[in-house]
Amino acid sequence: MLNLSVLLEDSARRYPDRDALVLGNTRIGYGELDARANRVANLLIARGIAPGDTVAMSIPNVPEFVIVYYGILKAGAVVVPLNIMLKGHEIAYHLQDSGARVFFCSEGGPDLPIGEYGRAGFAAAPKCRDMFVVGGLDGADSLDTALGEVSDVRSSVVRDPQDTAVILYTSGTTGKPKGACLSHSNMVTNALTANRLFDSSPMCTDTYLVTLPLFHSFGQTVTMNAGLSVGATLVLLPRFDALTALTLMIEEDVTVFAGVPTMYWALLDAVDETVDVQRIAATMRRAISGGAALPVEILTRFSERFGVRILEGYGLSETSPLALFSDPERDPRPGSIGVPVWGVEARLVDADWNTVTEVDTVGELALRGHNVMSGYLGRPDATAEAMRDGWLRTGDLARMDADGFYYIVDRAKDLIVRGGFNVYPREIEEVLITHEAVSLATVVGVPHEVYGEEVGAFVILEAGAQITEEELISWCRDRMAGYKYPRSIEIVTTLPTTATGKILKRELVATVRTSTVSTGTVSTSRGSSDVG
Repeated sequence: MLNLSVLLEDSARRYPDRDALVLGNTRIGYGELDARANRVANLLIARGIAPGDTVAMSIPNVPEFVIVYYGILKAGAVVVPLNIMLKGHEIAYHLQDSGARVFFCSEGGPDLPIGEYGRAGFAAAPKCRDMFVVGGLDGADSLDTALGEVSDVRSSVVRDPQDTAVILYTSGTTGKPKGACLSHSNMVTNALTANRLFDSSPMCTDTYLVTLPLFHSFGQTVTMNAGLSVGATLVLLPRFDALTALTLMIEEDVTVFAGVPTMYWALLDAVDETVDVQRIAATMRRAISGGAALPVEILTRFSERFGVRILEGYGLSETSPLALFSDPERDPRPGSIGVPVWGVEARLVDADWNTVTEVDTVGELALRGHNVMSGYLGRPDATAEAMRDGWLRTGDLARMDADGFYYIVDRAKDLIVRGGFNVYPREIEEVLITHEAVSLATVVGVPHEVYGEEVGAFVILEAGAQITEEELISWCRDRMAGYKYPRSIEIVTTLPTTATGKILKRELVATVRTSTVSTGTVSTSRGSSDVG
C-alpha cells in the first residue's frame, strides 16, 4: 500500500520545524505544511470526494500549490495539475476530459487572470461540482472561507501502488491534449531516483530554487517531490526572472537549481558586475537541465562562469518524467542526455519497433521501467500506438555512442526533410550559437514549393552585436553542407515560449505558412513573448 503524500508526511514527522517553503517573507515549516494539507484533505472528504476521484488545480508556484497538491493526495484522490496559461474553453476541456469533481484555481492578477479563466471553464464543465478560489476575496468560492474550522488532523487514505496518483496532460501539439496516468509507484520511485542521482539526503539540508512550473512534470518531480522527500527548503519563484533568480541564489544560499535551457541562457545574459558569481558558485552544488536539448555552448559557458557543471537529463510527462540522466561518476559528455536511470531501460527503434543496433545510428528513443505511465486516460487507441510490451515510444530521435550514452538528435516532428535529405534543427542550432554575435538560435522547417521544406532560423543577438542576416547565412554556408544551411535567418529580440520555457517552434512556423517561399527566402513577424 502506498500514497505519494508519504514524501511530505515523513519529512514533517522528522523535521517539523525545518523550513519547507519560502516565498518572499513567508516561510512555512514542514509541520505547518503537512497540517495545511490535512485541512484540504478533510475539506474534500467532507464534500464527498472518494478515493480515485479526480481533482483539478490551476495554481502557480506559491505555497498553495504544494498544500492543495498534497491535500488531494491525502484524501485518496487523483491530482490533475493544469497549465496556468490555459483560457476558459481549454480549462473546460481538461475538467471534462479528466472527469474532475472539484477544481482549485488561483485568482491570479491583471497580467494573468487565472481566476477569470477558471470560472469560465468551471461554468462550462457541469460535472465538476465545486470550485475553490485561492488568493481571492472572501466569498462563497474562496478556499480560505471553505476551510473555516476544518480540522488539520487526519491520516492519508491508503492507496495501491499502481493506483493513479497524478494525471499530467501533454501539450497537445499534434491534437487535443491527452492525460498521462501516473501511479503512486511511478511518482514516488521517480522522486527517489532523482535524489539518488543528485546525492540528496536529509543530511544535505539542501535549498532548491523552484522556478520551473510545478504543474509540469519536471518541476513537480525533480524539485517539489524530490526536494520535500529529503526535507529540503524550496524557495519559490512564481515567474522566472533571471536577475531575481540570481539574487535569490545569493540571499537563500541555494544549493540546487533545475531549469530549462532558455533559463540558463537568461542567467548568463543577466550576469553583470553587480552579481556576486563567486558567492553563487560557493553554495551551488547541483545544476540540472531538462525539458529540451541544452546547447553545448551554453553548457560550456555556464560551467566557466559559475564553476558548476550542468547535469543534463531527459524525460517526458509519460515517464514521471525522469528517464535518462548524466552520470555524475563518469566524465561529462557535452551534448549527451546521459544514460538510463536506475530501473529504466532504453533502446532505439525504427517505425516498426525493430531495435536499431548500430552505434551512432539515429532511431526513435523508446523507454521501459518503473517510470512509465499506465496509459492515456480514456484513450486506448493512443495508448496502444505509443506503447508495446511495456515500452513507450517517445517521439524523440536519438543516437547512442559506443559507451551507451544517448544524444537527442531532434524531435521526430521537428525533423526537416529538404529535397529528400534529413536535416536535424538541433545540429544547425549548435553551429549558429557558436557565432560570437549570436546569443540564442532556433531552427524550423519552412514550407517550400520545390524542396517540400526549407531550413529557416530565428536568432537573438548578443547585446551590442552588429551583423546582418545575409552575413549570417553566408557564415553558415561556409560551415555546413549545402542541404543543411539556413536559406533564411531572421534576427529577433524575443522568441515565443511555453510556460515551461520551451521555444514554441510551431508558432514560428505559423508566421511563414502564408509566405511565398519558392525563392528560398521568407518574411516573418517577430516573436511575441519574452524568453523564460
